[in-house]
Amino acid sequence: MSGKRVLLIIGGGIAAYKSLLLIRLLAQAGIKSRAILTKAGAEFVTPLSVGSLTQDKVYQDLFNLTDENEMGHIELSRSADLIVVAPATADLIAKAANGHANDLASTTLLATDTPVLFAPAMNVRMWLHPATQRNIARLQADGMHFIGPNEGDMACGEYGPGRMAEPQEIFDVIKGLVADGPLRGKRALVTAGPTQEAIDPVRFLSNRSSGKQGYAIAAALAQLGADVTLVSGPTGLPAPLGVHRVSVETAQQMLDASEAALPLDVAVMVAAVADWRPTEAADTKIKKDKTGIPAITLTENPDILATLSKPSKKRPKLVIGFAAETDNVEDNARAKIAKKGCDWIVANDVSGDVMGGDNNQVLLITKDGAESWPHMAKDAVAKRLAEQIAATLSTKSPARK
Repeated sequence: MSGKRVLLIIGGGIAAYKSLLLIRLLAQAGIKSRAILTKAGAEFVTPLSVGSLTQDKVYQDLFNLTDENEMGHIELSRSADLIVVAPATADLIAKAANGHANDLASTTLLATDTPVLFAPAMNVRMWLHPATQRNIARLQADGMHFIGPNEGDMACGEYGPGRMAEPQEIFDVIKGLVADGPLRGKRALVTAGPTQEAIDPVRFLSNRSSGKQGYAIAAALAQLGADVTLVSGPTGLPAPLGVHRVSVETAQQMLDASEAALPLDVAVMVAAVADWRPTEAADTKIKKDKTGIPAITLTENPDILATLSKPSKKRPKLVIGFAAETDNVEDNARAKIAKKGCDWIVANDVSGDVMGGDNNQVLLITKDGAESWPHMAKDAVAKRLAEQIAATLSTKSPARK
């Protein structure tokens, strides 16, 4: 990563001291950093300390004529491989989400086409406020990256989410975003976990999928440099570092989120999507009564894999489906690849403890043949699949928004 450049925007918060530690980690990895120190940020760390660590000028004032002559804010925003906002205060996030540009930091964020990573830090109430959550969602929809916040004790005496991620955590994400991995510049979609289809307000149709394999694949693709969107059904898993997660419940929501991520270079459809849903979900809890067992009429859910596999200008260059089978694994998988129109199928026998377990054994089927992989950890399956995806996409041009 030697020669990479990061522009660090330091917001106003007690966590600003962590930005100094982050600068040191970047320097040790050969990543050059330059800093914008906001007026509020300067209340917590000094320009002297920041400049001593970056060994560069610290930029503070939008209307400084000397700074504008030497390094205008437009050029400043484009001189880095990545912009990191740490700590990203509620104010900075709000400005970025709504296109405000009334100081050097917000103007720089509005003027850039460089990837941006936010490391939020604020009071738990500010973090949970609907306005902040709306701003976060808007920035994520715009393709911005986020790390944290973590949960813990606050300087204000409260406890909960709002602590800025630790410098090492932020650094690990930065490495993935700036490293020249084989999937750098490629856009990837991964679906994971189960879907839930409501029967009434307390019951639903679902399955045993844990999401572990899909989350591992999303992480492996990000580690190779891909810009990864993870569309996830309900799971108890944390989002992998450097991955943008979109949380959904139903099959229709998963399809909508998947189509919203287009165009893509690769789509890996790992989620265990419910085949059917109740035609109508009851508004109130269905009670047992003398009429006997209630009849539930089912209707077919949209076929997400087949929809994304259809020929179109936005079709991903590589579409990969998963086939969870309990018998005739290879025959059923070959039938699925023909029926769905996808490029690869990763098939596995889930009659044991695969769903929810940490290991897997898969059969990779392409239109040219089949490849049986040995029993291994799901992380190892993900790494091997990500490497084969990278090799396949290496000669293809990246998808663009």
